[in-house]
Amino acid sequence: MTSMINMLYSSMVFWVAWIIIPLMMEIIPTFFNFLILLKRKIRGEGNMELKYMPEITLIIPVYNSAETLYQCIKSVYDSNYDNKMIYIMAIDNMSTDNSFEVFCKCQRDYPELTINWMSSKQGKSKALNLALFNSSGKYIIHVDSDGVLHPDAIRNIVAKFENNEDVYCVTGAIMTNPDRIDESKGFFRRLFLKMEFFEYCQAFLAGRNFQSEYNSMFTLSGAFSAFRKSSILKTHLYNTDTICEDTHVTFQIRDNLKEKVVLCDSAIFFVEPIENMNKLYTQRQRWQRGEMEVIHMFMRNKLDPVRGFFSNFVMRLVMFDHTFAFPRMIWYFALICLAFINYPMKLVVESIVVIYILYVISSFMLYLTIVLFLSRFKDLRNYYAKKWYMSFFLPIFNFIVFWFRFAGIVNSIKGVQTWKTKNFTQEKMSFKKTVKKDFKCISEILEKIRNEVNNPESDDMEGHGAE
Repeated sequence: MTSMINMLYSSMVFWVAWIIIPLMMEIIPTFFNFLILLKRKIRGEGNMELKYMPEITLIIPVYNSAETLYQCIKSVYDSNYDNKMIYIMAIDNMSTDNSFEVFCKCQRDYPELTINWMSSKQGKSKALNLALFNSSGKYIIHVDSDGVLHPDAIRNIVAKFENNEDVYCVTGAIMTNPDRIDESKGFFRRLFLKMEFFEYCQAFLAGRNFQSEYNSMFTLSGAFSAFRKSSILKTHLYNTDTICEDTHVTFQIRDNLKEKVVLCDSAIFFVEPIENMNKLYTQRQRWQRGEMEVIHMFMRNKLDPVRGFFSNFVMRLVMFDHTFAFPRMIWYFALICLAFINYPMKLVVESIVVIYILYVISSFMLYLTIVLFLSRFKDLRNYYAKKWYMSFFLPIFNFIVFWFRFAGIVNSIKGVQTWKTKNFTQEKMSFKKTVKKDFKCISEILEKIRNEVNNPESDDMEGHGAE
């Protein structure tokens, strides 16, 4: 009887210890997010009619964008916003390709658009500030040159402003381009890009939709964001001391100006899918490091880990993304250790399966809400809905991204903040070199000990002493 109680107690302790971190950090919050998103969808986005089209400035930063700039400007021309009310500023940051020739071709092909070219040699943030000072119109929209706008995107994002006087800053919904995914060659390449597509949909149509409900948007998307000109010019503009200038602007508007920052989920911008694992690694490293920089700039003297966890969403994000990252890492490595402390492998495997199923259920709940949010975009909704099976693969993608972001935390602590970071291949080579060096050092120490023990001169001296 006692042995059965001990076994039951041991099993309960195991399950609680093993499941508590993913349950508390991801699965339970996802369930509550699901309910809030359903409520938000049922309530609707409000009035999105546009009675008239005000003049706007559209800023496109350019850096070696010859391959994508034409399609980007073409998507502006093909939009259902009056082209005569759009002023485009292409801000070049020392491109070395034929981006300017592409710009000239756009001027010839789309004479209805007012397109100007400006050159800047001081980095992206200063280039954007130069454009802001030279902008005109009521609203300023920022889009990256490596993507294309949905035809309704500009109209919908302007309508969001026009029908909500308390909204001063809006981010659009970013997705990877489905056409580029289908054009990709190789089964595993397409699978990887579909996982990325699903992640973007969940990040914006679920994650940022939830944040928008409570004005807790951590960062605008630099790829597609819009401002009331009267608001953005009250800030310190784009900061040059961080690699995430879009996050810095978000904090300025929400925390310093106390104004609303929201998502317009009906304004969609399609970006190019990630090229490879190296690009994904450097991208997530940069985002993670930029996040830590901006938090340090704005919140270093304001974060209370006790009261702030419940009252300050930034404090919760810091706890989840950074503080809890280390126990999560230990939690993952504990899987290996369990095999050496007499835990049955069957129990370990069962726990992994249970946790994985819970993650899949979480992904599927968000999948259902996203299908609802895409109802106004029939083709895109059908494309996404048919990929329901990706809910089974997304936990794998998120697991990989966690380690990339964790590496960003470590590199932020030990390194100097720069835009350029090591890619995944370079990190692997560096890791191998470090391991080889460490083991070489250990081998040299062992060799010295071995030589001392087996030194024949020492044996002779000991022998003479005995005589």
